[in-house]
Amino acid sequence: MRLDEKKGSIVLDNFNSTANLATNPGFQSTLSLGSKEIINEKAYNPFEHRKVEHPNSSIGSLVHLLKSSLGSGILAMPAAFKNAGLVVGAVGTFVVGFICTHCVYILVKTSQEVCVDAKKPSMGFAETCGAAFEFGPKPLRPWANFAKIFVDYALTCTYLAALCVYVVFIAENFKEVLDEYIPEYKLSVETYCALTLVPLVLICQIRNLKWLVPFSAIANVMLVICFAITMYYIFGELPNPAEREMVASFTHWPLFMSTVIFAMEGIGVVMPVENEMAKPEQFLGCPGVLNVAMTIVISLYGLVGFFGYIRYGDDVRGSVTLNLPQDELLAQSAKILMALAILFTYSLQFYVPMEMIWRQLHHKISVKYHNITQISIRTFAVVASVALAAAFPDLELFISLCGAIFLSSLGLLFPAIVETVHKWDRGLGSFNWILWKNCFIALISLVALFAGSYVSIKGIIEKFNEPVLEKLLNGSLNDTRGM
Repeated sequence: MRLDEKKGSIVLDNFNSTANLATNPGFQSTLSLGSKEIINEKAYNPFEHRKVEHPNSSIGSLVHLLKSSLGSGILAMPAAFKNAGLVVGAVGTFVVGFICTHCVYILVKTSQEVCVDAKKPSMGFAETCGAAFEFGPKPLRPWANFAKIFVDYALTCTYLAALCVYVVFIAENFKEVLDEYIPEYKLSVETYCALTLVPLVLICQIRNLKWLVPFSAIANVMLVICFAITMYYIFGELPNPAEREMVASFTHWPLFMSTVIFAMEGIGVVMPVENEMAKPEQFLGCPGVLNVAMTIVISLYGLVGFFGYIRYGDDVRGSVTLNLPQDELLAQSAKILMALAILFTYSLQFYVPMEMIWRQLHHKISVKYHNITQISIRTFAVVASVALAAAFPDLELFISLCGAIFLSSLGLLFPAIVETVHKWDRGLGSFNWILWKNCFIALISLVALFAGSYVSIKGIIEKFNEPVLEKLLNGSLNDTRGM
């Protein structure tokens, strides 16, 4: 539309109802520019943006989750029941298993939700913790990087501590068999720990995860056979359950809780399994991969712990395979298979902390020194784990200590904190039930952490001082006889 000055009339150039009324940059409608985009914008779905080269099916993910939880720890369950009693052990295994499952659930759920905030397809454990703080309450946002780094290092320490337990497992099972065949050369557990050094150093020089797959496959077969033989002996001569303690001393319950947490907790592999799923929405929910896997895990752990304690009572050891007869070939084969399975699994577990350590160091080292540095770090880490295992070879106490210090924090405390931080500004439910629930979980975690660590360390010190005390007593007796 324009004014024709010559004719003194108005001319309509464009009479179109769809004409753009805002072509003049001086007149911009904020409504037309923004609201339409906001209304039409689709919420970010991290599942739609995941590009996994070789995704796992739900069945495959279930197998991976079972593999991470059903390891050598299941053979420590009878020793856990010894510290709780049949009744408390059965109820406690279910309760601890339920809490561990719930903590995995809230960690994965929080990870999926913060992925939407961060517009990222997937996150690991440490990234999830960092993102929860980053997108949480403003006063806590500066702590995001610290939370991520702290969890990263805590995971590394957890796996390194587990490697020490593996060394003791290997040493004690080999000792049980070789002491029977070579009685005149009965070596100490510490010596057998030292003898594992060379094969472990060599196998841990394998850096490609692909080349570790055959070792893992062989280890799984050996574990299944060992487990079957162990069950054969457990159910072979079951005594009357009334002969066993129903409720153990309350002071030993922290050892029970720490051992169960160590045996059952697989928090370090949960996020990688969920991130690699073809249909990650099937991980949670009912039934869901998580619920099915943990139902199987809790049932098997309770079964082995309950009947293993009935079979061997207070004589049960840190690994129930050590209670099998020393003079029977079938039992000896189970012990050797167990030792070899753990030996082959060691390198796979070693891969996790080594990956984190190398990620932190590789950019600080010249490329031409990468190879020699890798060899040195791997060798030093193995030597350190063997030395620590030899220094404290009591398997039962070592397992409970690792469970108390590391897995009670990673598996229980951190997921509770992360969900609370994430939900703080988004709503904590009616009567703040999420906050109260997570405070309860944090309390259980702290009890397992401090009480379990105290009892375990006290037991280790007493065990460590026994030889010293014996020498002092023997010396005093000799002095008395000399008088």
